[in-house]
Amino acid sequence: MTVGFQPEKADAPARCRVDFDDNSLLVPLFGEHHQHLASIEQALDVSIASRGNRLVIEGTAADCGAAEYVLQDLYGRLKAGGVIEPGDVDGALRMIKSSKLIADGDRPPGGAFVPAGPSHQIRTRNRVVSPRSVNQARYIRALQEKNLTFGIGPAGTGKTYLAVAMAVSKMLSGDIDRIILSRPAVEAGERLGFLPGDMREKVDPYLRPLYDALYDMMPAGQVEKRFETGQIEIAPLAFMRGRTLANAYIILDEAQNTTPMQMKMFLTRFGENSRMVVAGDDSQVDLPSGEKSGLFDAHQKLRNIPDIAFLHFDKNDVVRHPLVGRIVEAYDLDGGNSPNRVTSARKTDG
Repeated sequence: MTVGFQPEKADAPARCRVDFDDNSLLVPLFGEHHQHLASIEQALDVSIASRGNRLVIEGTAADCGAAEYVLQDLYGRLKAGGVIEPGDVDGALRMIKSSKLIADGDRPPGGAFVPAGPSHQIRTRNRVVSPRSVNQARYIRALQEKNLTFGIGPAGTGKTYLAVAMAVSKMLSGDIDRIILSRPAVEAGERLGFLPGDMREKVDPYLRPLYDALYDMMPAGQVEKRFETGQIEIAPLAFMRGRTLANAYIILDEAQNTTPMQMKMFLTRFGENSRMVVAGDDSQVDLPSGEKSGLFDAHQKLRNIPDIAFLHFDKNDVVRHPLVGRIVEAYDLDGGNSPNRVTSARKTDG
């Protein structure tokens, strides 16, 4: 792929040319009926003309550069053997629109924007998972570098999905031996005894989002086999007490519904060569009124420890239906002063 660009001021009219060296990738790159190109045009206020294996982009210099970056990123994914879905196009657009590099109309040496690349991707058996927002990219980096990562924010921002993807990637590469999934089962009380079935059947309804993510990352037969061998384990929070978890990737979901003592108990299960991820939505606390959330308490106590990362997501990171982002915003406006809300002046602590 080659790129031609007229270096202009950010708001000056410009035209850039992008040539692709593999014609077989153009159909998935452009999308059915050029749907992906139309999305880029609409989001970045540019016009894109297709001429064989060449695209000509017209708009301001900054917008042309942004469109070029997005196309380069998507083309790179296809060259690496990946696929492009509409959500991937939306994610690439989110990333570039949030980039100060583009906002300032600046360009790195060599003339081409450099996509986030493999360092921000998670490879599993079924798919390559890429960030769809700047905060997701930060989250992935924290999952790669930190022993303990907290992902805090509203539903649909990828907190749990990306954590499961990283856990599967680490297990497939042999970095860890097992994955342990935990969650407060029935609100904060974990009252499991009255439910029918064995332990897995009791907690299945509460861990369904984790299962869905697992089946996205690996073939169903492999997931079931690893459950049978214990490589993937369901461990309700109430049953974590007294254990030391070594060589494991441990994920606690719905962490906002833990009490401070439950959170302390969970965090102190840490063993040798383990990674731990705590994910929670501080706007959906189901604890009795007035009771402090363990997620909020942990943020207060641990945010200055160097090897612990706190990543904060907001409505702009929601990657579900666009309506979900607007719903989150409406509820935030109404309930932003909850005593269990985790607030930070920075997007990343630790």
